[in-house]
Amino acid sequence: MTSYYGFYFDRKLLFTEHVRYYATKSFSTVQAMGMLGNSTRGLPPLEKRLLYRACVLPIATYGFRLWFFEGAKNKTAFKILTQMQRKAALWITGAFCTSPTGGTEALAGLIPIHLHLRKLADRANLRIATLSDTHPIRSLLSEDYVKQAEAHHCSVSHMAPALWDKVHGTIMEIENHHHELTEVFEPCAPENRPGFRLIDRFAAQVSFNDFKINMENEALSVTNRKIELDALIDELKDDEHAVYCGTDASLPANVRHQATLAYLIYRQGDVVHRARYIAGRVTAPDAELYAIVKACSLPDVNNITLFTDSIASARQAMNPSVHSGQGHSLAVCCALEQWFANGGRSVTFVMVHSRFEWGPHHEAHEFVGAYHLLAVDAWQHL
Repeated sequence: MTSYYGFYFDRKLLFTEHVRYYATKSFSTVQAMGMLGNSTRGLPPLEKRLLYRACVLPIATYGFRLWFFEGAKNKTAFKILTQMQRKAALWITGAFCTSPTGGTEALAGLIPIHLHLRKLADRANLRIATLSDTHPIRSLLSEDYVKQAEAHHCSVSHMAPALWDKVHGTIMEIENHHHELTEVFEPCAPENRPGFRLIDRFAAQVSFNDFKINMENEALSVTNRKIELDALIDELKDDEHAVYCGTDASLPANVRHQATLAYLIYRQGDVVHRARYIAGRVTAPDAELYAIVKACSLPDVNNITLFTDSIASARQAMNPSVHSGQGHSLAVCCALEQWFANGGRSVTFVMVHSRFEWGPHHEAHEFVGAYHLLAVDAWQHL
């Protein structure tokens, strides 16, 4: 048996010793954590679970892609890891040692170890799309995914089609499931270069007006925020070179109906453009994307103010790095980069809670909700 970068290889490549080594290491960590407290004194169960997920599970699953893939014989590995997680579940819940494994795991909020590994493996299969075009792993894939990498002589592209069903491994699993990803990523997008990002180049022209409700005096906090927002609207109405937008995305309660997004663009108090779209998996950044692109196309506009109920999604829309919805973020960055080129222009994202039922944001909410009512009426008449 040999070791390479912490991976233990045996002659038959079953990796039983590898799993046993890290499972034992995890088991010892759980045993040592028992000194942190018992059921009457010490850490509460929630913090015990957090410690286990943050400190123990990464050790136990280290290098799991070597032995966990479709067609692999890993019954022994699961047995070892299940024993380790059972010990952790007993420590978290403080249950008796005779308690059933499934029940203690459910009470501790832990999914079975084989399902946890399946979740990690599915994510790893799709995460290949976020690798650069010349990444070494791409050299082992077929021609559809190799991109600019030089194909290895042992790659799938050089393998006879008759061998595809006979060969099992992580690379073959990636080949079989990579097509399930419908989203396109650009790991080396020009807009994501350090120093060339939109926030880096136009930091003074992009601002986020966040707000958190003071729970100690909630009513006063909400009232003051509404006064502040009303003053901002009055200021924008007096500026003929400014537009402000209300955006919202809505998911209907009826699963038969699709999610929708809507935006309304105002200029000096009047609605100059409104639109709503249907999308199967619409998100808040989608609504902001459409609103920003349309606002940038309006003539003689130097200031865009966008009212949203999620500042996090607004920051995500300005983030060109690899993440879910990167295509929308890149479109926003490209549109604003061209718009900022003239100078003296700015974009402001303002936080408005939906519970405020205030101004342009509430009107966008009502506008997108009206579509669901029309859809329900149309469905009932069918």
